[in-house]
Parts: sequence; structure tokens; C-alpha cells
Amino acid sequence: MGRDTVEVRFAKLHENAHAPTRGSEQAAGWDLRALEETFVGRGTSAKIRTGLAVAIPEGWEGQIRSRSSLGAKGMIMPNGVGTIDSDYRGELMVLAIWIGEGEGITLAKGERIAQMLIAPVPITTYSEVSIDELSKTERGDGGFGSSGRF
Repeated sequence: MGRDTVEVRFAKLHENAHAPTRGSEQAAGWDLRALEETFVGRGTSAKIRTGLAVAIPEGWEGQIRSRSSLGAKGMIMPNGVGTIDSDYRGELMVLAIWIGEGEGITLAKGERIAQMLIAPVPITTYSEVSIDELSKTERGDGGFGSSGRF
């Protein structure tokens, strides 16, 4: 089964910026690296510079996700997954917060800090209807925990 190739053009905004790289041929995400040494403190968010700008094609988005190795130590993204829209041309920044042990973590210049996945964005529209016109499901309006624990 063939897959589409999506070209994402990038520009280095700083001479020390690193091109996105993949850890393996089948890796879903492209690693992003810290442009400069950055401290991410406990309970405060930090914007980590990458020194890169990208041109994501229309109809696609960039999803910025935590690296599992840093997440296991305590660095997370407060917004879960960051979205890079196809019309954004500014510097890619990675928003991070430290919830691990100690007062924070110092990320080295050039350290892999996050990964970017490219995902399709369907054209969507919204149409207002009454609650009775929404399709019925078994779950209905059951919220948090309503689908069970196991």
C-alpha cells in the first residue's frame, strides 16, 4: 500500500539550528532540537526555541509532541499536543513544563526536545441543529468515566 509523500520545506533562522531528523526509517515523528541551552522550571512553562521555520502544505498540520524519553523524566507539554497551522511561518517553539523531581531540567543546546508529525486536516463545516437532530449513540451524554474503567 503506497503512502503520499508530503514535502515540508524548512528554513534555519539561526546558524546553530538543526534540520529535523528521524530516529529510524519508520519513525512517525521528526525530532526537533533545542537551539540554545534552556531551563524548564517546575510548574512554569518555557518556550524552547528551535531556530526553524516551516512551510507545511495547505490541508496539513504539524503536531508537536513530547519525546517519550523526556516525558518519562517529567517534562511534558502543557497543551498536550501543539498544532502548527499551514499558514504559520514564524519560529517553531516547543512549550514545555517540568513536573519531575527537582526544581527543573536544563536542556542542552542541540538536545532532541520534541517531535513533529505531519497530519492531514480535513475540510470541515459546522451546522447548528437541535439536540434531537444529533445522532443517538449508546454512550449518549455520559461524560468522564462513563465508559467504564476496563
